Amino acid sequence: MRVLIIGAGFAGMGLAIQLQRAGITDVLLLEKASDLGGTWRDNRYPGAACDVPSHLYSFSFAPKTDWSRKFAPQAEIFAYQQQLADTYNLRPRIRFNTEVSNAVFDAEAGLWQVTCTDGTVFSAPALVTACGQLNRPLLPRVAGLETFKGEAFHSARWNAKYDLSGKRVAVIGTGASAIQFIPQIAPKVAQLHVFQRSAAYVIGKPDRAYRPWELAVMRRLPWLQKIDRGLKYVQHEARVLAFTVVPQVMKAMRLNFRWYLHRSISDPALRQRLVPDYPMGCKRILISNDYYPALARANVEVVDGEITEVTETGVRTADGRERTVDAIIYGTGFAATDFLAPMQITGLNGRDLNEAWKEGAEAYLGISVSGFPNLFILYGPNTNLGHNSILYMLESQFAYVVGGIQQLQQHQLRYMDLKPTVQAAFNHRLQKAVDHSIWQQGCDSWYKTASGKNTVNWPGFTFTYRHYTRRPELANYDCIR
Repeated sequence: MRVLIIGAGFAGMGLAIQLQRAGITDVLLLEKASDLGGTWRDNRYPGAACDVPSHLYSFSFAPKTDWSRKFAPQAEIFAYQQQLADTYNLRPRIRFNTEVSNAVFDAEAGLWQVTCTDGTVFSAPALVTACGQLNRPLLPRVAGLETFKGEAFHSARWNAKYDLSGKRVAVIGTGASAIQFIPQIAPKVAQLHVFQRSAAYVIGKPDRAYRPWELAVMRRLPWLQKIDRGLKYVQHEARVLAFTVVPQVMKAMRLNFRWYLHRSISDPALRQRLVPDYPMGCKRILISNDYYPALARANVEVVDGEITEVTETGVRTADGRERTVDAIIYGTGFAATDFLAPMQITGLNGRDLNEAWKEGAEAYLGISVSGFPNLFILYGPNTNLGHNSILYMLESQFAYVVGGIQQLQQHQLRYMDLKPTVQAAFNHRLQKAVDHSIWQQGCDSWYKTASGKNTVNWPGFTFTYRHYTRRPELANYDCIR
């Protein structure tokens, strides 16, 4: 093949479509699961939905005008992905149930040799990883997880066959997934214990169903969706000022949070326990209209105490109390900083990518890594957003990657390897910008490695990133024929 893509979620499929539109059709996508969709295939828990407005959460080259709500539910996003695969005839180019174990670059041949867990080997001049940052569920580091005799699962591996009705349930974690499924299960269970390590900032979600006349108008006048998309883009883009340019703006947003919390929770004691002890924006800001009302239910308990162990029958906290439960649901997020794990990627001179990233993952524009020629990473280090749509970032990366693959062919290059000085200078500037952001203002989060390095978020405007990625500059690469 000319291009191998690992992963068939939004990133992998979107790039395959853009390669196809550029006339590059000898492309194969390797997908470890039995279906496409990535994050939106895996996260099927009750209440799963996007926290980016639906008109921003579709590709500009494949707009969708019939979203049912302002914020799309998981099932509709997954259906949109299936529609993309059918419209652009991608399924014949996807090898399902094919998990990559390692990839080695052959410098003499200018080829990536990709080995799968079943022993199958594929080769191509260009290798693209489209694995995302939210694909490996993270379990809490608590003793005794394996000893629990009841039902236990992570939110990204939801067991729909297990009936929660009338059960005693523990939820560990209060992140973006937990605040969506807790309101859905709270009315069904007999007792719900919500274990929060630290409270989250939760504000109202401006969500509602689109009215029939609105859908009819957008169907007849699809350009209205583009206008709405543009307005929402500008609105969300302005928020980066509070994250990276003027963090003091967050103080005004904190007042909005306080007002919303006071309106939603009448119990002063519970309200106080739901106030975070870190600056707003340092961790992901969550949006929900039903999370706080769910916590105020008589059958719901918020537990602040540190979990010391999971026993055969429940969860024990530092005060020695054990809460007996029938089921444990882990809403503890993903290993976002472990990029490309558990795959082993080997570049020039036997260089191992995990070793190169032992101090924290980094790449030029989040896409290219020095010493790993013809390797392109989608949704790589420091390309996540706290304020806008990741699909916009992906479309920016598509242009850069397609351009790089075209350069390989047009200049008859065996490979192009990013210069180490380019990578070092870029990441020096990037980390300086990160240091001035709200994310570094006194909290631990999934944005950071254990050493405190932020390897996840982009500290700037997305239109700036699009300018940087409009085309690859060959002067930044060692080009070998």
